[in-house]
Amino acid sequence: MGATIYDIARHAGVSKSTVSRVLNNQTNISADSKKRVLTAIEELQYKPSKLARALTNSGFDAIMVISNRPTKTTAGNPFFSEIIHSISAIAEDQNFDLILQTSRNTDDELDKCIAKIKEKMIKGIIMLSSPADETFFEKLDPFNIPIVVTGKIDGTYKNVYSVDTDNFKDSYELTSLLIKNGHKNIACLHAPLNHHVSIDRLAGYRSCLFDHNLDIRRDWILDSGYTAEDAYNAANQLLSHPNRPTAIFATDDLKVLSIYKVAAEHNLQIPEDLSIVGYNDRVVSTFLSPPLTAIDIPTKRLGKAATELLFKLIQNNEKNSQKMIIETKLINGASIQSLKSH
Repeated sequence: MGATIYDIARHAGVSKSTVSRVLNNQTNISADSKKRVLTAIEELQYKPSKLARALTNSGFDAIMVISNRPTKTTAGNPFFSEIIHSISAIAEDQNFDLILQTSRNTDDELDKCIAKIKEKMIKGIIMLSSPADETFFEKLDPFNIPIVVTGKIDGTYKNVYSVDTDNFKDSYELTSLLIKNGHKNIACLHAPLNHHVSIDRLAGYRSCLFDHNLDIRRDWILDSGYTAEDAYNAANQLLSHPNRPTAIFATDDLKVLSIYKVAAEHNLQIPEDLSIVGYNDRVVSTFLSPPLTAIDIPTKRLGKAATELLFKLIQNNEKNSQKMIIETKLINGASIQSLKSH
Protein backbone atom coordinates (compact mmCIF):
# COMPACT_ATOMS: atom_id res chain seq x y z
CA MET A 1 0.00 0.00 0.00
CA GLY A 2 1.35 3.44 -0.92
CA ALA A 3 2.04 6.32 1.44
CA THR A 4 -0.88 8.46 2.59
CA ILE A 5 -1.18 12.15 3.43
CA TYR A 6 -0.91 11.15 7.11
CA ASP A 7 2.42 9.40 6.43
CA ILE A 8 3.72 12.54 4.73
CA ALA A 9 2.69 14.69 7.71
CA ARG A 10 4.44 12.41 10.22
CA HIS A 11 7.57 12.11 8.08
CA ALA A 12 7.81 15.88 7.61
CA GLY A 13 6.86 16.73 11.19
CA VAL A 14 3.96 18.96 10.14
CA SER A 15 0.18 18.86 10.35
CA LYS A 16 -2.06 17.17 7.80
CA SER A 17 -3.51 20.56 6.87
CA THR A 18 0.00 21.82 6.04
CA VAL A 19 0.53 18.88 3.68
CA SER A 20 -2.86 19.63 2.09
CA ARG A 21 -1.88 23.26 1.52
CA VAL A 22 1.35 22.18 -0.20
CA LEU A 23 -0.49 19.70 -2.42
CA ASN A 24 -2.95 22.44 -3.41
CA ASN A 25 -0.10 24.89 -4.09
CA GLN A 26 -1.40 27.41 -1.58
CA THR A 27 0.77 30.33 -0.48
CA ASN A 28 -0.03 30.53 3.24
CA ILE A 29 2.83 28.22 4.26
CA SER A 30 6.43 28.82 5.34
CA ALA A 31 9.31 27.98 3.00
CA ASP A 32 10.78 25.56 5.56
CA SER A 33 7.53 23.62 6.00
CA LYS A 34 7.00 23.44 2.25
CA LYS A 35 10.53 22.10 1.74
CA ARG A 36 10.06 19.40 4.39
CA VAL A 37 6.76 18.30 2.88
CA LEU A 38 8.19 18.13 -0.65
CA THR A 39 11.17 16.13 0.64
CA ALA A 40 8.85 13.71 2.42
CA ILE A 41 6.75 13.31 -0.73
CA GLU A 42 9.85 12.42 -2.74
CA GLU A 43 11.31 10.06 -0.16
CA LEU A 44 8.03 8.20 0.40
CA GLN A 45 7.22 8.26 -3.35
CA TYR A 46 3.78 9.62 -2.59
CA LYS A 47 1.28 9.73 -5.45
CA PRO A 48 -2.06 11.34 -4.62
CA SER A 49 -5.03 9.41 -5.95
CA LYS A 50 -7.56 10.96 -8.28
CA LEU A 51 -10.13 10.73 -5.52
CA ALA A 52 -7.84 12.54 -3.10
CA ARG A 53 -7.27 15.34 -5.61
CA ALA A 54 -10.98 15.52 -6.29
CA LEU A 55 -11.71 16.15 -2.62
CA THR A 56 -9.56 19.27 -2.77
CA ASN A 57 -10.68 22.54 -4.36
CA SER A 58 -9.43 21.40 -7.76
CA GLY A 59 -12.12 18.74 -8.28
CA PHE A 60 -11.93 15.63 -10.46
CA ASP A 61 -9.56 15.39 -13.42
CA ALA A 62 -12.29 14.55 -15.90
CA ILE A 63 -13.90 15.89 -19.05
CA MET A 64 -17.39 15.15 -20.28
CA VAL A 65 -18.56 14.35 -23.82
CA ILE A 66 -22.17 15.02 -24.78
CA SER A 67 -23.92 14.61 -28.11
CA ASN A 68 -26.78 17.08 -27.51
CA ARG A 69 -29.01 14.50 -29.12
CA PRO A 70 -31.18 11.75 -27.62
CA THR A 71 -29.32 8.43 -27.47
CA LYS A 72 -31.64 6.78 -29.99
CA THR A 73 -30.54 9.26 -32.69
CA THR A 74 -26.80 8.50 -32.29
CA ALA A 75 -26.99 4.70 -32.12
CA GLY A 76 -25.31 3.13 -35.13
CA ASN A 77 -23.89 6.43 -36.40
CA PRO A 78 -20.17 5.84 -37.12
CA PHE A 79 -19.29 9.53 -36.71
CA PHE A 80 -19.98 9.50 -32.97
CA SER A 81 -18.08 6.29 -32.20
CA GLU A 82 -15.01 7.38 -34.17
CA ILE A 83 -14.81 10.88 -32.72
CA ILE A 84 -15.28 9.59 -29.15
CA HIS A 85 -12.38 7.19 -29.70
CA SER A 86 -10.20 10.11 -30.82
CA ILE A 87 -11.18 12.17 -27.77
CA SER A 88 -10.63 9.34 -25.29
CA ALA A 89 -7.09 8.66 -26.56
CA ILE A 90 -5.99 12.24 -25.81
CA ALA A 91 -7.81 12.31 -22.47
CA GLU A 92 -5.94 9.18 -21.44
CA ASP A 93 -2.61 10.76 -22.40
CA GLN A 94 -3.53 13.69 -20.13
CA ASN A 95 -4.42 11.26 -17.31
CA PHE A 96 -8.01 12.55 -17.37
CA ASP A 97 -11.11 10.41 -17.09
CA LEU A 98 -13.78 10.74 -19.76
CA ILE A 99 -17.47 10.81 -18.86
CA LEU A 100 -19.83 10.00 -21.72
CA GLN A 101 -23.10 11.72 -20.89
CA THR A 102 -26.36 10.33 -22.27
CA SER A 103 -29.76 11.93 -21.86
CA ARG A 104 -33.44 11.67 -22.70
CA ASN A 105 -33.71 15.24 -23.98
CA THR A 106 -31.98 18.63 -23.96
CA ASP A 107 -33.43 19.72 -20.60
CA ASP A 108 -32.29 16.48 -18.98
CA GLU A 109 -28.82 16.91 -20.48
CA LEU A 110 -28.57 20.51 -19.25
CA ASP A 111 -29.54 19.50 -15.72
CA LYS A 112 -26.92 16.74 -15.68
CA CYS A 113 -24.22 19.09 -16.97
CA ILE A 114 -24.97 21.74 -14.34
CA ALA A 115 -25.01 19.13 -11.56
CA LYS A 116 -21.61 17.76 -12.56
CA ILE A 117 -20.13 21.26 -12.84
CA LYS A 118 -21.38 22.23 -9.38
CA GLU A 119 -20.05 18.98 -7.90
CA LYS A 120 -16.65 19.65 -9.53
CA MET A 121 -16.83 16.31 -11.32
CA ILE A 122 -15.62 17.78 -14.64
CA LYS A 123 -13.21 20.47 -15.83
CA GLY A 124 -14.46 20.80 -19.39
CA ILE A 125 -17.09 19.68 -21.89
CA ILE A 126 -16.93 18.56 -25.52
CA MET A 127 -20.22 18.74 -27.39
CA LEU A 128 -20.38 16.61 -30.54
CA SER A 129 -23.04 18.62 -32.36
CA SER A 130 -24.23 22.21 -32.23
CA PRO A 131 -27.95 22.93 -31.85
CA ALA A 132 -29.54 25.75 -33.81
CA ASP A 133 -31.24 26.78 -30.57
CA GLU A 134 -28.26 27.95 -28.52
CA THR A 135 -30.11 28.26 -25.20
CA PHE A 136 -27.93 25.39 -23.96
CA PHE A 137 -24.77 27.49 -24.41
CA GLU A 138 -26.41 30.54 -22.84
CA LYS A 139 -27.26 28.52 -19.72
CA LEU A 140 -23.81 26.95 -19.30
CA ASP A 141 -21.60 29.91 -20.24
CA PRO A 142 -21.92 31.69 -16.84
CA PHE A 143 -20.38 28.69 -15.03
CA ASN A 144 -16.94 29.59 -16.50
CA ILE A 145 -16.10 26.06 -17.57
CA PRO A 146 -14.64 25.59 -21.08
CA ILE A 147 -16.95 24.05 -23.67
CA VAL A 148 -15.69 23.02 -27.11
CA VAL A 149 -18.27 22.21 -29.79
CA THR A 150 -17.51 20.16 -32.89
CA GLY A 151 -19.86 22.33 -34.86
CA LYS A 152 -20.87 25.90 -35.55
CA ILE A 153 -21.81 28.54 -32.98
CA ASP A 154 -23.64 31.75 -33.90
CA GLY A 155 -23.77 33.53 -30.55
CA THR A 156 -21.02 35.33 -28.63
CA TYR A 157 -19.85 33.59 -25.47
CA LYS A 158 -16.97 33.74 -23.00
CA ASN A 159 -16.42 30.01 -22.57
CA VAL A 160 -17.85 28.32 -25.68
CA TYR A 161 -15.54 27.48 -28.59
CA SER A 162 -16.18 25.99 -32.02
CA VAL A 163 -14.18 23.46 -34.07
CA ASP A 164 -15.96 22.84 -37.36
CA THR A 165 -15.75 22.34 -41.11
CA ASP A 166 -17.28 24.71 -43.68
CA ASN A 167 -20.47 22.78 -44.35
CA PHE A 168 -22.07 25.42 -46.56
CA LYS A 169 -19.04 25.60 -48.86
CA ASP A 170 -18.64 21.82 -49.05
CA SER A 171 -22.30 21.25 -49.94
CA TYR A 172 -22.19 23.99 -52.55
CA GLU A 173 -19.12 22.31 -54.08
CA LEU A 174 -20.76 18.87 -54.21
CA THR A 175 -23.94 20.22 -55.83
CA SER A 176 -21.89 22.27 -58.28
CA LEU A 177 -20.01 19.12 -59.30
CA LEU A 178 -23.29 17.45 -60.28
CA ILE A 179 -24.34 20.50 -62.28
CA LYS A 180 -20.98 20.60 -64.10
CA ASN A 181 -21.66 17.01 -65.17
CA GLY A 182 -24.95 18.04 -66.78
CA HIS A 183 -27.42 17.23 -63.99
CA LYS A 184 -30.41 19.54 -63.57
CA ASN A 185 -32.79 17.30 -61.64
CA ILE A 186 -31.00 17.04 -58.30
CA ALA A 187 -32.72 15.91 -55.09
CA CYS A 188 -31.53 16.16 -51.49
CA LEU A 189 -31.84 13.88 -48.48
CA HIS A 190 -31.03 15.88 -45.35
CA ALA A 191 -31.08 15.54 -41.57
CA PRO A 192 -33.56 17.45 -39.35
CA LEU A 193 -32.93 21.18 -39.31
CA ASN A 194 -32.45 21.59 -35.55
CA HIS A 195 -28.65 21.56 -35.78
CA HIS A 196 -26.38 24.05 -37.53
CA VAL A 197 -24.69 21.36 -39.63
CA SER A 198 -27.99 20.30 -41.24
CA ILE A 199 -29.06 23.88 -41.89
CA ASP A 200 -25.74 24.82 -43.52
CA ARG A 201 -25.54 21.70 -45.71
CA LEU A 202 -29.07 22.17 -47.02
CA ALA A 203 -28.42 25.89 -47.55
CA GLY A 204 -25.31 25.12 -49.63
CA TYR A 205 -27.33 22.80 -51.89
CA ARG A 206 -30.21 25.26 -52.30
CA SER A 207 -27.90 28.22 -52.95
CA CYS A 208 -26.03 26.33 -55.65
CA LEU A 209 -29.27 25.42 -57.46
CA PHE A 210 -30.46 29.02 -57.17
CA ASP A 211 -27.18 30.44 -58.51
CA HIS A 212 -27.46 28.12 -61.55
CA ASN A 213 -31.14 28.99 -62.16
CA LEU A 214 -32.33 25.44 -61.47
CA ASP A 215 -35.66 24.48 -59.96
CA ILE A 216 -35.71 23.87 -56.19
CA ARG A 217 -38.43 21.24 -55.89
CA ARG A 218 -39.89 20.76 -52.42
CA ASP A 219 -40.93 17.19 -53.18
CA TRP A 220 -37.28 16.35 -53.90
CA ILE A 221 -35.98 17.80 -50.62
CA LEU A 222 -36.70 15.26 -47.88
CA ASP A 223 -35.99 15.32 -44.15
CA SER A 224 -34.53 11.85 -43.64
CA GLY A 225 -34.30 11.83 -39.85
CA TYR A 226 -31.39 10.59 -37.75
CA THR A 227 -31.80 6.83 -37.93
CA ALA A 228 -31.01 4.27 -40.63
CA GLU A 229 -34.70 3.35 -40.83
CA ASP A 230 -35.77 6.96 -41.41
CA ALA A 231 -33.08 7.42 -44.06
CA TYR A 232 -34.13 4.20 -45.83
CA ASN A 233 -37.80 5.25 -45.90
CA ALA A 234 -36.94 8.68 -47.33
CA ALA A 235 -34.71 7.19 -50.03
CA ASN A 236 -37.42 4.69 -50.94
CA GLN A 237 -40.00 7.49 -51.20
CA LEU A 238 -37.71 9.51 -53.45
CA LEU A 239 -36.71 6.67 -55.78
CA SER A 240 -40.33 5.47 -56.05
CA HIS A 241 -41.26 8.86 -57.49
CA PRO A 242 -42.67 8.50 -61.05
CA ASN A 243 -40.47 11.39 -62.18
CA ARG A 244 -37.38 10.56 -60.12
CA PRO A 245 -34.26 12.77 -60.12
CA THR A 246 -31.10 11.91 -62.03
CA ALA A 247 -28.91 12.75 -59.03
CA ILE A 248 -29.12 12.95 -55.24
CA PHE A 249 -27.10 14.96 -52.75
CA ALA A 250 -26.97 13.24 -49.34
CA THR A 251 -25.97 15.22 -46.26
CA ASP A 252 -24.48 12.36 -44.21
CA ASP A 253 -23.29 8.78 -44.52
CA LEU A 254 -26.53 7.20 -43.25
CA LYS A 255 -28.34 8.90 -46.12
CA VAL A 256 -25.68 7.68 -48.56
CA LEU A 257 -25.95 4.07 -47.39
CA SER A 258 -29.75 4.17 -47.64
CA ILE A 259 -29.62 5.44 -51.24
CA TYR A 260 -27.19 2.68 -52.29
CA LYS A 261 -29.43 0.05 -50.68
CA VAL A 262 -32.72 1.34 -52.12
CA ALA A 263 -31.18 1.86 -55.58
CA ALA A 264 -30.15 -1.80 -55.63
CA GLU A 265 -33.67 -2.85 -54.59
CA HIS A 266 -35.12 -0.76 -57.45
CA ASN A 267 -32.60 -2.27 -59.91
CA LEU A 268 -31.01 1.12 -60.48
CA GLN A 269 -27.34 1.15 -61.41
CA ILE A 270 -25.01 3.73 -59.87
CA PRO A 271 -23.99 5.93 -61.63
CA GLU A 272 -25.61 4.86 -64.94
CA ASP A 273 -29.18 5.34 -63.65
CA LEU A 274 -28.54 7.52 -60.61
CA SER A 275 -25.65 9.76 -59.58
CA ILE A 276 -24.88 10.33 -55.90
CA VAL A 277 -22.69 12.73 -53.95
CA GLY A 278 -22.49 13.23 -50.23
CA TYR A 279 -20.52 13.10 -47.02
CA ASN A 280 -18.91 10.01 -45.64
CA ASP A 281 -15.98 8.83 -43.58
CA ARG A 282 -13.33 6.41 -44.79
CA VAL A 283 -14.71 3.47 -42.81
CA VAL A 284 -18.08 3.66 -44.55
CA SER A 285 -16.59 4.35 -48.00
CA THR A 286 -14.73 1.03 -48.07
CA PHE A 287 -18.07 -0.81 -48.32
CA LEU A 288 -19.54 1.25 -51.18
CA SER A 289 -19.48 0.08 -54.77
CA PRO A 290 -18.95 2.11 -56.84
CA PRO A 291 -16.87 4.40 -54.58
CA LEU A 292 -18.69 7.58 -53.58
CA THR A 293 -17.75 11.06 -54.75
CA ALA A 294 -17.82 12.83 -51.43
CA ILE A 295 -16.46 15.31 -48.97
CA ASP A 296 -14.27 13.35 -46.59
CA ILE A 297 -15.23 14.17 -43.00
CA PRO A 298 -11.98 14.56 -41.00
CA THR A 299 -13.52 12.96 -37.92
CA LYS A 300 -10.26 12.12 -36.16
CA ARG A 301 -8.85 15.60 -36.82
CA LEU A 302 -12.04 17.19 -35.50
CA GLY A 303 -11.85 15.10 -32.34
CA LYS A 304 -8.13 15.73 -31.89
CA ALA A 305 -8.39 19.49 -32.47
CA ALA A 306 -11.39 19.84 -30.15
CA THR A 307 -9.76 17.85 -27.34
CA GLU A 308 -6.40 19.60 -27.61
CA LEU A 309 -8.17 22.96 -27.52
CA LEU A 310 -10.17 21.93 -24.46
CA PHE A 311 -7.02 20.99 -22.52
CA LYS A 312 -5.37 24.28 -23.48
CA LEU A 313 -8.40 26.07 -22.06
CA ILE A 314 -8.38 23.94 -18.90
CA GLN A 315 -4.69 24.70 -18.38
CA ASN A 316 -5.11 28.38 -19.31
CA ASN A 317 -1.99 28.14 -21.46
CA GLU A 318 -2.83 30.77 -24.04
CA LYS A 319 -5.47 32.91 -25.67
CA ASN A 320 -7.44 30.88 -28.19
CA SER A 321 -9.66 31.78 -31.12
CA GLN A 322 -13.35 31.18 -30.50
CA LYS A 323 -13.81 29.51 -33.89
CA MET A 324 -11.55 27.06 -35.74
CA ILE A 325 -12.24 25.66 -39.24
CA ILE A 326 -10.78 22.26 -40.19
CA GLU A 327 -10.12 21.88 -43.91
CA THR A 328 -11.85 19.08 -45.82
CA LYS A 329 -11.05 17.48 -49.15
CA LEU A 330 -13.07 16.13 -52.05
CA ILE A 331 -12.77 12.43 -52.83
CA ASN A 332 -13.39 11.77 -56.52
CA GLY A 333 -15.15 8.41 -56.60
CA ALA A 334 -17.17 6.84 -59.40
CA SER A 335 -20.73 7.70 -58.36
CA ILE A 336 -21.36 10.50 -60.90
CA GLN A 337 -22.48 9.87 -64.49
CA SER A 338 -21.86 12.75 -66.90
CA LEU A 339 -24.96 13.72 -68.87
CA LYS A 340 -23.19 16.22 -71.11
CA SER A 341 -22.88 13.79 -74.01
CA HIS A 342 -26.42 12.46 -73.58
